Amino acid sequence: MRVLWVCNLMLPAFAKAKGYSWSDREGWLSGAYDRLRSRGMASQIKLAICFPGDIGEEPVKLDGVKFYGFRENLNTPEIYDDELEQRLRRIIDDFNPDLIHIFGTEFPHCLAAIRAFNNPDRTLLGIQGLCSEIAKDYMAELPIEVQGASTFRDKYKNDSLIQQQQKFEERAKNEQAAIRLTGHITGRTDFDKEKTLEINPGAKYHKMNETMRSTFYKGAWRSVNTVNHSIFMSQGDYPLKGMHFMLEAMPEILKEFPDAKLYVAGNSIIGKIKRKTVTIPDEQKGASGKSKYPMAIRISAYGKYLKRLIRRNRLGGKVVMLGKLSAEQMKEQLLKSNVFVCPSIVENSPNSLAEAMLLGVPVVASNTGGIPSMVDRNVDGLLFEKGNPKELAKCICQMFREPVIAAVYGDNAKKHALITHDGDTNFNRLIEIYNEIVEG
Repeated sequence: MRVLWVCNLMLPAFAKAKGYSWSDREGWLSGAYDRLRSRGMASQIKLAICFPGDIGEEPVKLDGVKFYGFRENLNTPEIYDDELEQRLRRIIDDFNPDLIHIFGTEFPHCLAAIRAFNNPDRTLLGIQGLCSEIAKDYMAELPIEVQGASTFRDKYKNDSLIQQQQKFEERAKNEQAAIRLTGHITGRTDFDKEKTLEINPGAKYHKMNETMRSTFYKGAWRSVNTVNHSIFMSQGDYPLKGMHFMLEAMPEILKEFPDAKLYVAGNSIIGKIKRKTVTIPDEQKGASGKSKYPMAIRISAYGKYLKRLIRRNRLGGKVVMLGKLSAEQMKEQLLKSNVFVCPSIVENSPNSLAEAMLLGVPVVASNTGGIPSMVDRNVDGLLFEKGNPKELAKCICQMFREPVIAAVYGDNAKKHALITHDGDTNFNRLIEIYNEIVEG
């Protein structure tokens, strides 16, 4: 069986071997690749992998696998480039796959690969997020005046909140076209099953869970190792992630727990990064997160609104921006936190939530999208009505107030996540799906 993977990024195994920079953002891809290479499956599955990256026109071989690169501007994923189809058609003609497996619908190469292959019965599309659902809820209940605001940075980059939403609407058109043209879909939540089958009722839906980055399968959360009343978010740089809900919930939390602090990882859009709470690897020392441009020039309308909420709610010193964290740094921060919070307005199956659950961290999350398929409410953690800061504050206070019950939630979540994200089970399911598609 000849299988071509169409990925969103260069696999770390290839990047490390060939001296390219790399990211472990989608470590589950590496896990599947390693299993394919280490289990003597090369005789059953001949694998090729293509991804956005300039590695030359000819394929590069590594460990018996062909790697192909194609040029794509990932900074403008809302713009479809017809030339992508031509390049992907050349790759497909060279490798001659029995099956193509496309990971994610976020970029134009997804639709381009489906069109270039033109064989729905042998096309498998893996759902990660859903641009169409993100576009609908992108503003995340922001005040109207904030939705329409535009800073110097937004005007210079043509990237106001309205423009950001419009870009997702354009991406959604490509995504919907791709889903309509594929014969097989893999997903992992009731939410993505419902939404994709609404678009293409004739597609065959295959349930397959994801395997997380290996770092998060080792170690366990213990309350004695945490920073008292610490709240951790993995991201807060655009409205969908709901940082504004968290800032609106903080005053209520601080009434009962005045020492509470919010720690936020990821790109900081409100200024200074403080990494003292996490260990900085040697290669990152000296990286302060500073920009040569003042915040007044580079701040977005959403960042400006977050800063206004911090001032209005008197949260000075209560919000700590950590910047982008490696897998090990993320794990370290999770194990130090009393509670992990996912206040997003919509999600399918956020990896950060899965990683927190694998470590046994008590979790509070929005009851939205695919999250109810991940978290058994009042068993694995607490769910609150999306966009409701009062309920969010209530859930966090409950976790702080009842540490023994919070620890039980964490233990339950860990047991659940270890089943859902078991690498061997998910790999075996992947091979089962491949066989079912190719053998008919």
